[in-house]
Formats: sequence, structure tokens, C-alpha cells
Amino acid sequence: MAAKRGTKTSMKNMEKELLCPVCQEMYKQPLVLPCTHNVCQACAREVLGQQGYLGHGGDPSSEPTSPASTPSTRSPRLSRRTLPKPDRLDRLLKSGFGTYPGRKRGALHPQTIVFPCPACQGDVELGERGLSGLFRNLTLERVVERYRQSVSVGGAILCQLCKPPPLEATKGCTECRATFCNECFKLFHPWGTQKAQHEPTLPTLSFRPKGLMCPDHKEEVTHYCKTCQRLVCQLCRVRRTHSGHKITPVLSAYQALKDKLTKSLAYILGNQDTVQTQICELEETIRHTEVSGQQAKEEVSQLVRGLGAVLEEKRASLLQAIEECQQERLSRLSAQMHEHQSLLDGSGLVGYAQEVLKETDQPCFVQAAKQLHNRIARATEALQTFRPAASSSFRHCQLDVGREMKLLTELNFLRVPEAPVIDTQRTFAYDQIFLCWRLPPHSPPAWHYTIEFRRTDVPAQPGPTRWQRREEVRGTSALLENPDTGSVYVLRVRGCNKAGYGEYSEDVHLHTPPAPVLHFFLDGRWGASRERLAISKDQRAVRSIPGLPLLLAAERLLTGCHLSVDVVLGDVAVTQGRSYWACAVDPASYLVKVGVGLESKLQESFQGAPDVISPRYDPDSGHDSGAEDATVEALPPFAFLTIGMGKILLGSGASSNAGLTGRDGPAASCTVPLPPRLGICLDYEQGRVSFLDAVSFRGLLECPLDCSGPVCPAFCFIGGGAVQLQEPVGTKPERKVTIGGFAKLD
Repeated sequence: MAAKRGTKTSMKNMEKELLCPVCQEMYKQPLVLPCTHNVCQACAREVLGQQGYLGHGGDPSSEPTSPASTPSTRSPRLSRRTLPKPDRLDRLLKSGFGTYPGRKRGALHPQTIVFPCPACQGDVELGERGLSGLFRNLTLERVVERYRQSVSVGGAILCQLCKPPPLEATKGCTECRATFCNECFKLFHPWGTQKAQHEPTLPTLSFRPKGLMCPDHKEEVTHYCKTCQRLVCQLCRVRRTHSGHKITPVLSAYQALKDKLTKSLAYILGNQDTVQTQICELEETIRHTEVSGQQAKEEVSQLVRGLGAVLEEKRASLLQAIEECQQERLSRLSAQMHEHQSLLDGSGLVGYAQEVLKETDQPCFVQAAKQLHNRIARATEALQTFRPAASSSFRHCQLDVGREMKLLTELNFLRVPEAPVIDTQRTFAYDQIFLCWRLPPHSPPAWHYTIEFRRTDVPAQPGPTRWQRREEVRGTSALLENPDTGSVYVLRVRGCNKAGYGEYSEDVHLHTPPAPVLHFFLDGRWGASRERLAISKDQRAVRSIPGLPLLLAAERLLTGCHLSVDVVLGDVAVTQGRSYWACAVDPASYLVKVGVGLESKLQESFQGAPDVISPRYDPDSGHDSGAEDATVEALPPFAFLTIGMGKILLGSGASSNAGLTGRDGPAASCTVPLPPRLGICLDYEQGRVSFLDAVSFRGLLECPLDCSGPVCPAFCFIGGGAVQLQEPVGTKPERKVTIGGFAKLD
């Protein structure tokens, strides 16, 4: 009883999984879209009709005439739908309604139906056939039917053949597509007829086919195409559209998917405590979000009120300044007006002067008129040069609030910096790791950055991934010192400002060199011709300039001319351990050899430049190419990689490119593209040298080498060419970050 009650409860809780995203009702004849979402067949037709597609929703008459599809039981939405009249459809089709933008009527290319999925909000292509090319989700229909029966949705199912009032149906027939009571089932399936062989089913409102049928060929599906992720029939299997696809029997696909689903469901059911804990955590997060949101609202309101108070205080002070200026001007203008009023006839100063002129006593007149004359003179001057004592304009009191208005308009919440973008063209690992990044164009600025990195080639420790971190890195680049050789580092960066830390950048993986980096400069004292070789001032680059001698040699090529090999050595020799260095070769170089050799042999060979074209030239100056006695197995004193015209020449074995001037047969050689940088790794104790792609550290060639004495790098040129040594990262004036001194963080 308890188990049955639990089943009903679980069925009731999954109701939201059985609702169509269009009509929000129980699924009725659901179709599976290519995006794996479901939609009712009737709803899909309606959506396509709203999109302007006519005649692509399948055949309406193919809908089964079951009780679930009768007008009395179909949903109110379907009952309100009215089909357009035939004459109206003809007018719509003639007017071009139903065509999609960009396609002309009568075009050769068939129309592709696009369905807007209401679940994922994406446009799904249905192909040319529209809804008729989709499968029905029979499993979902069965689940909906079981749900209806468990919660008694819609009441009892009645017999469709009884006279009113109909009895409750007890059986259903898939072939007849109707429900019956016991008496009606016996009546319509008499013994001795073909209908008697119909198998009764449980009464239902929706009759489904016994199995999935291919929408293209109306055949039962028997296989599953893994490439297209679609069920196919036997005819689909042999069609050209599935040629070369991975197709398995439907039984295998059923078992594989069922096992995966069972395992996933078992994992979820076995971790119900974890689910409940996460639900509690989410509930707590929701509560914190509500409290934090309210606090944020109060803080914003308080800040805006503070801005309002500052503006009000500023407004009062500005109005007070205008008031004081106004009173001062009015005072001056009033005084000037009183002076001018005294100049009127019979009033003020004029009247007093008229009375003084009536004085006949000369001494007294002189005494009184002298002071009066000065006042009259000033008044006369003021009258002649009249100008108001103050301006009536207050233009100097106007406010320019354009900047402030822009700031207020742009007033917004603080944003953290966006995820930085690591510049993979400038980021690389050599003797140190140089990391360079930038912020997206519209990202808020960052005050400083945090760099995190870890090795990926170490055994994983139990628990969360452990990163090493460097805080408060200024600028947009940094150096990571002392990386482990032969390792793979993963790095990421994030910015920080007043708003907090932003998102991490995408992880970038860097391979460190397989051995410690050898620092050296180019030394052109041995075998180098100053006329044809130009070494840079920093002694890290060399260019071969053929000039006139090579042109003359090319002209006399058939007469046995002498063409020399120009050689540049490194100024450091290796006598122990493992060493690595890298260089870049100009792709336009005619012929360049990059490698190593015994210092004594190199100096001995190139004190006199060999002739590589003359018939008197001895080719056995380097690695054994077969001309010497086969019983003498001496290691070659040189190991070189041949580069020419943007290609690398690789032989069938290590001996193909080991000799300085050995000849390679075309049948035993191949070429590969020249990478941006070449790496050379020398193992002195093992007597081996490896040539690598310095970008991906992919091996190109490995050769034996005689390490009985000091070994130094060497670069050979025949014709024009250029080589640039990899500059050590430590010489760049970027911020240094020591890897060894960081605390590991969880």
C-alpha cells in the first residue's frame, strides 16, 4: 500500500515534465524535434502556420479518430481553431503567402522548414518534409497515459459504441481505434471473423502504433545511426545519405542507452543526501540573495540621497553667491541713479548751484563755489561719459553641468574586469615562461592581476586541484622564473579592481624545453667569410649574402667552379649534461644546416672552405654515408638538419641528415614544413642530438653524435639565408615571478 502511494506521489510530482511548452497541457501525440525537445503535433502545426508555412505540418487526416481526438474531448485551444476555407487558401497561395524570405516561388532549390523550438528558443531545421519527417515519442505518450490513470485525470473512459448513457470502457482495440465495454467488444468482435483476432488492450484516449515507423519509408525502424543520431529502417540504411555512417542495431543502441540511463539514475538515487544538501545550500543562497539585495537597495538609496544632499548644499551656496552679487550691483546702480537725479532742474545739486549763483558777496561766493565747481565738473564728466555702474547680465553665474550630467547619466554599478585574453602569439616558454595578456575592449580597467599556474604532468593528488598563485601583478605581462624542464604548465589570469575579482581567462598550456637552455652568441672567427656573412651587433642573428661570387659561380656551374660553405659556430662548447637551444630560420633561405658538431672537427674542416660542387670534393667528411668500411662503426662528428626554401629535409634514418655535406637520395627522403622555431636538444652523455619543433615540441629527427670532445652549435649556409637565435626571456624587462617561492593554494 505504501509502495503504491509512493508511486502515485512520484507520478504526481512529475507533472511539469509532461506539459507541452506551447499549450501548457498534457502532451498529445508528441513529436521529437531534432533538438530532442518534444511538442504536440497539433501545436507544431499551429506554430508552423503562424510562421507562414502551409502544407508542411503533415496530413491532418492522418490523426487517429480516437475519443481523445473527438471535438468533445479535445482541448479548448483546439476547439477554438477554425480551418480556413478552400477559396481563402487558394487566394493565399496565389498571393505568395507561405514563402520564406529570400526564396522566390518556383525556385529550383527545395524549401527548408525552420521550426522555432519553444523549449530551447532556437531555430530547428526540419528539412523539406517538415513535421512529416519527425518521429512520434511513443514512450512519452505511454508515460502521459499512465500519469492520467494514476491521478484520474478526465474521469473514467466511456465506451464509444454504447447507446446513451454509455457504460465505462473496459477494453480497447488498436486496430478498431475505439474503446468498448465487455458487451460491445463481444458484439463487434464476433467469433469466426477476422476481427476476433484483434488483441484487446486497456482502454485509452490515444491509440498508438505498435512500434516506431520510419517517416520516410513507412517501415519499422531496425537500426540506429550514431552519426546522425537518428533511428533508421533497412531502406534508410542503404541510402546514400547514411553512407559511411556508424550504424548499429537498435537493440545495441537500446542496451547502451538503457545502461547509461540506469547508471546515471542510480548515481542520482544513491546521492540523495548530496542532492538534499545542495538544495539546502541553494535555499540558504536564496535567503542570502534576498538579504543582500535589500542591503544593496538601501546602500544605493543612501548614496543617492547623499548625492542629493550634496547637490542641495551646492545649490544653496550658488544661490547665495548670486544673491550677494545682485545686492552689490543694485547698490551701485542705486547710488548712480541718485547722483543723476540730483542733476535735474531745481533738485539736488543743480538747485543748490542755482542758489549759490544768486550770492552777490564775492568773497563768500568764491569760498562756496570752489567746492561746488568740483562737484559740478565731476557730474558733467559723468554725464558726458555715461555708463551704468554695474552690468545687468549674470552670464558669469551660468553653470556648465555637461560633464556632471554625463557622469550622472553614466552612473552605474561597479563592474569587475572581464576575463583577460592571453596573447598566444607572444606567450611562450624558453629559459623562463613569458606570459602576456590583454583585457577585452569594453572591459572595466583592472588595478592588478592574479596569475595561477600548475603542472599537468604530475600525479593528481586527492582533493581539489592545487594551483600556485602570484598576487598583485602590475601590467599585462609577467615572467615566471625557474620552470621545471620537460614539463607542461597550465596558466590562467584574472583581473581585480574595487568591485572585486573578475573571471579567469581561458587556460593556456605551455611546454617547457626538455633540457636547460644553453645561452651563447655567434662566433664568426671559424669558417665565416666576412664578404658573405653578416652577424648582428648583439651576435644573435646572422645573414648570408651570396653577392657577385655566387652569381658568377652559378654561371660557371658546368665548368667546375668552387662554391664554399659558410659556417658560423657558437662561442660556447658543451662538455657535459643536457642542453637545449632554439632558433628561427628565414623561410626564404636557399640552403641552411642547423646542428652541432665536435669543436675540433668543425675548426679543422672549415679552416679551408670545402668545395661542394667540384668533382674533387670528398663527401666523407661527416657522418658515415656508406663510402667507408662498414665494419668501422664510428659515431659521426656532426649532426645537422637541412632546411631549404621553407622545407625541412628528413631522411629515412638518423644518418640521412647527420653529415654536413652528405647526399640524400630522393627515394629515401621526405620534406616537412618549416616551423616558426627549431629546437635542438643535445644529450652529451648519451651521445644523441634531437631536433624539435620549438612551438609544439614535436620531434623531427634524432641522430647519434660523437661526444668525445667539446661540442658546440653550428650553422651552415649555402647561398642566401638567415638565422635568428631565440632570445632568452630573462633579458626582457618584464616583472619577474619566481615559481619556487609560492605557497600552494587549494
